Amino acid sequence: MCDPEEIKALSAQADKGYIQPILSSDEQVAEEIALETVTTEGWNLVLYNDEHNTFDHVIEMLISICEHDALQAEQCALMVHFKGKCSVLSGTYDELEPKCTKLLNADLTAEIEA
Repeated sequence: MCDPEEIKALSAQADKGYIQPILSSDEQVAEEIALETVTTEGWNLVLYNDEHNTFDHVIEMLISICEHDALQAEQCALMVHFKGKCSVLSGTYDELEPKCTKLLNADLTAEIEA
């Protein structure tokens, strides 16, 4: 982060034509926030339909691994069944990776998507 004096000096140089800003400070801040959001929270844990797991098993795993309540787990299981997949959690990659591994170890089909 630049100090106020440095910003004034850069602004004066830009006014004289020495440097050309590519983005306004508001645009730059918005871009930095968007980038930070994508890199830290822009991941989804997606559960896919399969032909061998029961609804009860899927619901139990969503409750124990993803910390869903019973209703949320049931709704996700139904969406997976009828739509083929469902995003069951969102967060950072580091938060989702161990949960994805546990779902895979429970014989469910899951992956992390951006």
